[in-house]
Amino acid sequence: MNDKLRTSAAAAALALAATALIPATNAEARPAACAALKTSEGWYGDNEARIDALIADHCEDRRKGGRKPVAVFDWDNTVIKNDVGDATFYWLLRNDRVRPPKDGDWSTTSRYLTPEAATALGDACPTGVRTLPTATDTRCADELLSVYGSGTTTGGKTAFAGHDHRRMEPQYAWLAQLLHGWTTRQAASFAAAARAENLAAPQGTTQQVGTARVTGWVRYYDQQRDLIRALRDGGFDVWIVSASPEPVVDVWAKGVGVDASHALGIRNTTDHGRLTSHLKGCGGVRDGEDAMITYIDGKRCWINQEIFGVRGPAAERVQPASRRQVFAAGDSDTDISFLRDATGLRLVLNRNKNELMCRAYENGDGRWLVNPMFIEPKKRKTGAYPCSTTGYTAADGTAQPVRRTDGSIVPDQLDTVF
Repeated sequence: MNDKLRTSAAAAALALAATALIPATNAEARPAACAALKTSEGWYGDNEARIDALIADHCEDRRKGGRKPVAVFDWDNTVIKNDVGDATFYWLLRNDRVRPPKDGDWSTTSRYLTPEAATALGDACPTGVRTLPTATDTRCADELLSVYGSGTTTGGKTAFAGHDHRRMEPQYAWLAQLLHGWTTRQAASFAAAARAENLAAPQGTTQQVGTARVTGWVRYYDQQRDLIRALRDGGFDVWIVSASPEPVVDVWAKGVGVDASHALGIRNTTDHGRLTSHLKGCGGVRDGEDAMITYIDGKRCWINQEIFGVRGPAAERVQPASRRQVFAAGDSDTDISFLRDATGLRLVLNRNKNELMCRAYENGDGRWLVNPMFIEPKKRKTGAYPCSTTGYTAADGTAQPVRRTDGSIVPDQLDTVF
C-alpha cells in the first residue's frame, strides 16, 4: 500500500471517530479487561483500530451484565486461504473414498443433477464396486472433478439445473452428498487427513487428481486466528458458517479454537448412523427436500435457526437487531446476506466478488471494512464493478442490478482496497 493510501485511510479514521459512528479508543482508554488484536501486519487503513474499538465497546456491555454479542465468520478464503471442501474432495478422489450410487443411478446423488450429467457419470464410472477406483481410473475421476469443480460434464454439458440460486449451490452440496454411505466420524477422518496434507504442503503446491493439476495447500490466516481469539477474549460468542460439509468444517474450525458445536456447514440426513445423499433443511424447508444449504440467504436462515433459536419460516427473514450478529466476516457473494445482517462491523476480504464489493464499497451505513486477502492478495480490479447492471444474481440465476433495501440501484463502484 502506498503512502497516499495510508494518508487517506488515516484521514478517514479521524473523520469516522469525529462522527462517533464507532467509538474512538486507544490503549489508555480501553479497560484492562478488554481484548485487542495483537497481529497488526496485513490490516488495511484503520480496520484494526475499528475492530479494537468494537471489541472494547461490547466488552463494556458485557461488564455491565449485557447479553453476549455474536460474531460469525465464513470459513473458506475468509479464515483460511483456499478451500477445505475442495481439499477434502481431492483427497477423496486420490484415495478411492467415493461410493457409487445405488444401481449406478447418479441422479440419486442430487435432485439438481441434469440427465446429461447423470449419463456422463454413469458412462465414466464403474458400477458393482464398493468404492470408485478414482486414484487410478482417470476417466471417472475427471468426470467427477468436472461436475464438482466447473458445474459441467467433461463434454461441456450443464451438470446442475432447477435450483434457487440464493439458497442452493448444487456443486457445493454435491460434495456432502457424495459422502453418502460413510459415518460422520469417517467423513471427519477424511477431512483430517486432507487437512494434515494441505497444511504440510509448501505454499503454491499442486497435486494430481485424475489428469488435472489442482491446488494442494491450505493455510490459516494468522490475522483471523488472532481476531477470533480477541473476540472470544472480549466476550463474543464466535461461530463459523460455511458451505462446506459440516464434518469437514468441524475438523478445521478447531484450529482457531472454535468447537464443533459452533461450526455450521452443510448437514446430511442420516440412515442408521450413515450419511445419505439428502440434506437437512432450515426455516420452511424440510429435511430431505434438499432446497437450502448454508449459502447466501441460506446462511442467514441457518444462523437465525441455530444461533438465535428462530424456528420455522421466520428463520429465513431478517431479524430485529437484538437477534442478529454484531460482527461478521466474509469474502464472497455467498456471504452477502449474513454480512448485511451484522449490526456492528462487516469485514470483507477483497476477492473481487461483484455483489459483495458493490455493497461494501458503497458502504451506505459506514460499517463495512474492506481488507486485501492476507495471503496472495488480489491485484486491483481494472474497471468498475457492474453494480448498476449485472452485479446481483437473482434466485432464477439471472444477472440483475444490485439494489438497496429501498429498491434504488447501487451505482458502479471502483476497487480502491487491494
